[in-house]
Formats: sequence, C-alpha cells, structure tokens
Amino acid sequence: MISIPGYEVGGILLSEEEIAARVAELGQRITQDYAGEKLLVIGILKGAFVFMSDLIRQIDLDLETDFMAASSYGSGTESSGEVRITKEPGVDLAGRHVLLVEDIVDSGITLKYLKDTYFADRDIRSVKICALLDKPARRKADITPDYKGFTVDDRFIVGYGLDYREHFRQLPHITYLVEK
Repeated sequence: MISIPGYEVGGILLSEEEIAARVAELGQRITQDYAGEKLLVIGILKGAFVFMSDLIRQIDLDLETDFMAASSYGSGTESSGEVRITKEPGVDLAGRHVLLVEDIVDSGITLKYLKDTYFADRDIRSVKICALLDKPARRKADITPDYKGFTVDDRFIVGYGLDYREHFRQLPHITYLVEK
C-alpha cells in the first residue's frame, strides 16, 4: 500500500475499468454534441492531464489541445478562495468552441472564475466543462459541469492524475486518503 507521512490510500472507489468505460461514454457524447465543429480542448494542469489524454482519444473530431494552470488551492486540501492563473492557453481563443477539462469540481471556485470571468470577454463561441469527478458536497460556487464522469462523496480523492502534495497521481484508479 502506498503511503506518505500521515496518510495512506484507502480502498478503490473507481477501478481502471470503470474509469475507462465512462471516459469512452463521455468521448462519444462530446463527439455527438460537437459534430461538424472544430473543438479546442484545454486541460487544467496538473490534475487533468491523465483524464484529458484518455478523453481526447475517445473524441472523434477535429480538435486541438492546450493547457492552462489555474487553482484556488495552495498546498493544502481547502480552497483559498482566490484563483491564481499561472499558465494561460497559448492559442488564439476567438471564435472557438472551448472544452475545459478538469479532474474534479470541488469548491467550483476555479471553474466559475474561468468560465464567467477569464473566458467571458474573449469572443469565444462556447465554453463547456468536462470533469471526471464532481463533488457537490463541497461546492462554494454555483457551477455544474456540462459533462461529468462520476459524482463522489466528500473525501480527499487521489489517483488517476489527482494528487495530495504531488503524491499519488500515478495510481491507475481513484481512491481516497486516510489519516494514519
């Protein structure tokens, strides 16, 4: 069992197989919804990179990818409430359909800021959110993903790209942290 000082992983919440099946379903829905359109898929670093890499292989469209880094978290487990953007997309956004890919919607503060403020005045055709996980029990901002993989309980989730202080991203499944 993988552990770090003070924490170890709990049981498997979502297996590799469950994740793969749901990612395929999301890819099919996105393909249908954007049929005939070119899509710009922007992953929110760092957590979304594993999910996004699997998701784009399930989308049968002409698409481009980019990344941005934005967070309302420091090194802890609670949102600071202040959104910091540390990497902006490197492509022209004007006239594009943008799909923001996020690992988890927790407080919702970051995604609400991105959708309603950051992308609001950039002449974008549409902005939608695709999140692997939705944790509505922790929501502080009024935002709901347009596409979501799974709803999870109020636990600190790790694995499949999600981390705790840069640990546990490499796990192929979704689990949760338990204090030792």
